[in-house]
Amino acid sequence: MAAELVLPVQNIVGESLIWHAGEKALFWVDIVEKRIHRFEPGSGLHDLWPTPDFATSIGLHKDGGFIVGLRREVRLWTPDGPFEVFAAPEPDAPDNRLNEGRVAPDGSFWVATMQTNLCPDGSPKAMTASRGAIYRIDPSGTVSRLTPHEFGIPNTMCWTRDGRFLTADTLLNEIYAYDLAADGRSLSEKRIFHAGFSRGLPDGSCLDAEDGLWNCRVVGGACVARFAPGGELAQAAELPATWPTSCAFGGGDLSTLFVTSARFTMSAGHLAANPQEGGLFAVDTSVRGLPENRFG
Repeated sequence: MAAELVLPVQNIVGESLIWHAGEKALFWVDIVEKRIHRFEPGSGLHDLWPTPDFATSIGLHKDGGFIVGLRREVRLWTPDGPFEVFAAPEPDAPDNRLNEGRVAPDGSFWVATMQTNLCPDGSPKAMTASRGAIYRIDPSGTVSRLTPHEFGIPNTMCWTRDGRFLTADTLLNEIYAYDLAADGRSLSEKRIFHAGFSRGLPDGSCLDAEDGLWNCRVVGGACVARFAPGGELAQAAELPATWPTSCAFGGGDLSTLFVTSARFTMSAGHLAANPQEGGLFAVDTSVRGLPENRFG
């Protein structure tokens, strides 16, 4: 599977890639540049919107527009409109920030927190503790904590057809499976899904229609690894970018895997020799993905 650079956008930290089937367009955020991106692969149209703070995640809203995770708050947003405050998962933890966020099958929005690794200007900040947690925000705005405060850098949010929730801790190089309650409101029985893969560390993921987990391998992994439903490594899609961050299936039949990447912490010399870092890539696959869930 060969990857093609489809947009040399040079994101600092491209994240939270989703496919909007109605618009035949991809949406994602650049955390550090405080931007939301929209790209139509068919026409090449590329739009940008500034965000009022670090933008960490984005999801589709069933009534149109989007739900967006910022540094400390979750907000509702329509392109060219205001960012309306909707929920604040950790109002009493100012040294934490939001990271991963995704709409669940039941229409709730799940977000994860972490000790912030960003200075106010977007430069790296050293982390000293693993104190992130995962939260569920229902359409009424009610926030429920689903896990203890135990994650270093939480990434990946996927819900399998057999009732499991998959997530990861980037710092530990571990992907976990939980049992998801029938009502979608609680998690139990945390266990290892896959750990120790030697290429990079786990970042964002998506599921295909066969419950295969496609996981971006950040920090030098230069690939998206596909893990079978049981957690075994099945294959890897090679990328000409060393820090892939997030992926989503798109295109008319949902068989193209699109991948964002990052340039965060890379030296000027490396970036001069590797200008594709931070780009948006496409990989033709032999499987199909799943439609995005919608909040509400």
